[in-house]
Amino acid sequence: MYIKISNLSDGVHKFSFDESVKEINLEEPFSGNLRAEIELSKTNSQIILDAGFSVNAHFECDRCANDYNSELHGNFQTVYFLGSKPEGEEKDNLVYLPTTADRIEIGKDLRDFAVLSIPMKKICKEDCKGLCYNCGKDLNEGECGCERSKADSRWLPLIELKEKLNNK
Repeated sequence: MYIKISNLSDGVHKFSFDESVKEINLEEPFSGNLRAEIELSKTNSQIILDAGFSVNAHFECDRCANDYNSELHGNFQTVYFLGSKPEGEEKDNLVYLPTTADRIEIGKDLRDFAVLSIPMKKICKEDCKGLCYNCGKDLNEGECGCERSKADSRWLPLIELKEKLNNK
């Protein structure tokens, strides 16, 4: 995915993209299309890119092991300077382009930020109860009947401390 910058006038320019995840080399768990809204603010020596995107993904819940679909969202900003890179200049969101550059490649950045938008803990719903640690029943579908009042004796001092703190 490219944005042609060679004929852009100074000012703010908006672009919309709706590309297949395969076109930007996204694989599972992503599906469908990646939708992106891009805003470029151009001056004679720099371009500021603000991007927001959404993409569908398919996960397995870390609590109950059920499959679910989720729409992931993300934003990022990149500053492009037209000219040569100064020595020792290393910043993540700064890119130096030759003054003869005629386009900006944004597909790789969209791909990278889509991958970064995958949550570390994948939960199908906020109040997911998970699986019974004893019998394995999905507790979102109802109680399992396992006895839960029996605690491991090693935890008794902490349980007593908790009860003391709650009674104050």
